Amino acid sequence: MKAAVITFPGSNCDYDMYYALHDEFGIETTIIPATTTDLSAYDAIFLPGGFSYGDYLRTGAIARFSPVMDALITANQQGKIIVGICNGFQILTEAGLLPGALQTNIQPGFICDETGLTIANATTTFTNAFETPTIKLPIAHGEGNYYVDEAQLAELQGNNQILFAYTDNPNGSVANIAGVMNKAGNVFGMMPHPERAVDELLGNTDGRAFFQSILASLATHLEVSNV
Repeated sequence: MKAAVITFPGSNCDYDMYYALHDEFGIETTIIPATTTDLSAYDAIFLPGGFSYGDYLRTGAIARFSPVMDALITANQQGKIIVGICNGFQILTEAGLLPGALQTNIQPGFICDETGLTIANATTTFTNAFETPTIKLPIAHGEGNYYVDEAQLAELQGNNQILFAYTDNPNGSVANIAGVMNKAGNVFGMMPHPERAVDELLGNTDGRAFFQSILASLATHLEVSNV
């Protein structure tokens, strides 16, 4: 598996993601700039957290027009795995690769804490290795209040696209939603940070199953492709 971590001006979790992918799971990983226009060499693409372009207009609103986004759309059309964490999630919704939008937290202000999550769908590319129904992951955001209208929510629920739900809903998200995937099942975004919960030294290893799920799914895909 070859992974790319896209770094935008203002990204600050790119090396956290690199560490999780490369150092913890031995995945061949490259950090590439948002000026990149070709992602064909990678099996999975990760958009990390941070404050891309300062998030001055709206979180992810400027990053959505970065040169790399056309290549990301092509990667999506090819069914490649695309993951957005925190600011990366905000960018994916701005780009229309995931439904919904991220608003200011219901109580305005930056939250930096750990939060409880329920695994709402444990049969996906991103969740198949979780062995417990609930986990805890770090959160760090001021605009993590996920919103979809009633029709979109019904579609997400009907298609089992909601993968993680907050147990305490710290930001006011609709239906406690913490992470969703697209209908095709290859694009995923969440506000909590699994990459910050992969090592005992970090005090939390609940995020490891997220990466193990992706590795297991890719291994199965490659076995099927080689038959």
